[in-house]
Amino acid sequence: MNEFLQPGRYIDSTREIRDFAEKHSSGKDAREKAVSLYYAVRDEIRYNPFLDCSTDAIFRASDVLAAGEGFCIGKAALLAACARAARIPARVGFADVRNHLTSPRLAELVGGDVYVYHGYTELHIDGRWVKATPAFNVELCRRFRVKPLEFDGREDSIFHPFDEDERRHMEYLRERGVFADVPVAEIRAAFRVAHPRWFSLGGDARQEAFTPG
Repeated sequence: MNEFLQPGRYIDSTREIRDFAEKHSSGKDAREKAVSLYYAVRDEIRYNPFLDCSTDAIFRASDVLAAGEGFCIGKAALLAACARAARIPARVGFADVRNHLTSPRLAELVGGDVYVYHGYTELHIDGRWVKATPAFNVELCRRFRVKPLEFDGREDSIFHPFDEDERRHMEYLRERGVFADVPVAEIRAAFRVAHPRWFSLGGDARQEAFTPG
């Protein structure tokens, strides 16, 4: 478990991360602390997919915390970093997903509704690994009428297959594995092939607005 407790290049450990973890890791045991950290990362860090994928900052936990926003991979890295700061073993996992409710503009840039390397966190609690997905903050879920993902530290928290109106939402297509740190080179190579327009936005990504379809 040691590698899942030590800081990495992207799941890093700065004073700010340690302070954030200390502030939000409330509870009497690892499970309660993990739950409180999950909700802090889910709701205090805004989800934004329109970021410059060519920079390391969007993948690094400390930069995501400083920015106050991130996409699924950066937020998963931040939750893992906070968990490690609270002495809870953590790692990041990835899967290809189909988002049936993606916004028209994002679908145009991504090249459809399939996203490669969706990121989530795995936390080792009570002797087993449990998935936690802190990507969509609750305000975003309300705007899109997507069910917010809850987490109790016992059951996997992964995207719902249907939204509040029973429309198809998220479908998991392929597991990409779990890692002690974010495999950025591997992810970028996959993004270049699967999402070339989105990847090539660079700094222009900031000009896009993430709104419901």
